[in-house]
Amino acid sequence: MNKELERRNYQFEVRAEKGEAGIRILSGRPIVYNSPTDIGGMFQEVIERGALDQTDLTDVRFLVNHNTDMIPLARSRRNNGNSTMQMTVDTEGLFLDKVMLDVEANADAKALYSAVERGDIDGMSFMFSVKEDTWDYTNPDYPIRHITKIGSVVEVSAVTWPAYDSTFIDARSNGAGECESRSGESDGAEGEISGD
Repeated sequence: MNKELERRNYQFEVRAEKGEAGIRILSGRPIVYNSPTDIGGMFQEVIERGALDQTDLTDVRFLVNHNTDMIPLARSRRNNGNSTMQMTVDTEGLFLDKVMLDVEANADAKALYSAVERGDIDGMSFMFSVKEDTWDYTNPDYPIRHITKIGSVVEVSAVTWPAYDSTFIDARSNGAGECESRSGESDGAEGEISGD
């Protein structure tokens, strides 16, 4: 697959919690369905519900501000139990259940956790390829792109300036349960990530 990769930044809430010695936990939502956003004043974009149903999520890295020159702070490999990032595709989009940061051995992880915990960083972004989309040219000066199938997600980032206001990241409290969206609502529908 040689599809061109795209980046999208979103506003998000992050939760942080203390895990085992030296490990801090973040959770958040980098991809949100049905949340229109402006892409550089050129067009509006909407990721349609179900766009992640057949997405390749076999190897996803967690970075800060898409800095591919840095060591990934976490990584999901086929979303298995040995991965330092666990993800779930649900009816709202992609949820990062657990991003384990080693704040003792990695200064970047410590700085990010602190920034999220303080609320200084509250947005997320992702790098992806589009498999299928449609365009609505009702307003030819400002069309709407509907992404119906995402081919792959290769990276998610905590970012300073998100494009999508509805994303969130959170620094969870020790022993806290799952992350809730800003509205505190959740329909509870979740699915496993296939990695196919």
